[in-house]
Amino acid sequence: MNNSNSISDYINTMPKIDLHCHLDGSFSLDYIKAYSGLNLTDDVLISKLQAPKDCDSLTTYLTCFDIPISCIQTKKGITHGVLDLIREASQEGVYYIEIRFAPSCSINSSLNYKDVYEAALEGCKKGLALYNVHSNIILCAMRHHSMDMNLEVIHTAMDYLGYGICALDLAGDESAFANSCFVELFEEAKRLGMPFTIHSGECGSVDNIKTAMDLGAKRVGHGIALYKDPYLVKECKKQGLGLELCPTSNFQTKASSNYKDYPLKYFLENGLLATVNTDNRTVSNTNMTKELAFVVNQLGIEEKDLLTLYKNSIEISFASDNIKDYLYKLI
Repeated sequence: MNNSNSISDYINTMPKIDLHCHLDGSFSLDYIKAYSGLNLTDDVLISKLQAPKDCDSLTTYLTCFDIPISCIQTKKGITHGVLDLIREASQEGVYYIEIRFAPSCSINSSLNYKDVYEAALEGCKKGLALYNVHSNIILCAMRHHSMDMNLEVIHTAMDYLGYGICALDLAGDESAFANSCFVELFEEAKRLGMPFTIHSGECGSVDNIKTAMDLGAKRVGHGIALYKDPYLVKECKKQGLGLELCPTSNFQTKASSNYKDYPLKYFLENGLLATVNTDNRTVSNTNMTKELAFVVNQLGIEEKDLLTLYKNSIEISFASDNIKDYLYKLI
């Protein structure tokens, strides 16, 4: 067996962790057909759910979410959506996943925040029982939502923090709404003791990464632009900032456009807590197995680095110490 086949076999069989996975970007076609009410062929549905091959920006990428969001407007739709994602992840050896979504996008005349949280957590509970996959929920505030709406996400979630809800995130079009616009939101999260990650550096802004660090983020989503600032790289290492890279998505959104310049190996060589994740399994037509194979085949990552990525994922996860111990024992 040659070395390439050996690494491929290792990737296929190794335990996996996915820390950056959007619920509404990761539904199976069967789930979408069951809950969208659309009578479309698979080819047409895929064309609406997957980023186009010529995707030119994050803004274009985000247009793929309208149909999936329509599927999570009932408790049943949310529970089954979470379970659908966990089932898919279990088939490739994912043992822990942090699933993020914006609860505000599911609020309607029949659903309040409590309904949304409990429906999602029921999916997590069933996912553990049926597929032996541990999971937590990260709640996304949205850049285009009002501050009052985003603050309500925090305030309504506190009873569930540590009971399946693990953190806050800020998602949406980073190019249109800088992190500096959300100081009030994250000051409140800190006051209440809710940890958070922030999508930062996906659209070329180093300032957004620095702002996230200054606000007290434990992690940043993507963080690609960090490589532009060697001093900030050192600060990130010093503070133990976690980096949630999502390679396939990062090329689709043009966070990076050249394999040679993609900073994953650079981050690892500089001792940063970099990880590899899926972002949106359906929109990006990916999974953890594909992502790890991609970084090995195209980005210079070696077999020894795969273990580092796994350990980094455990270290920066929002999982309990018991689950972290369990994940360490798998290797």
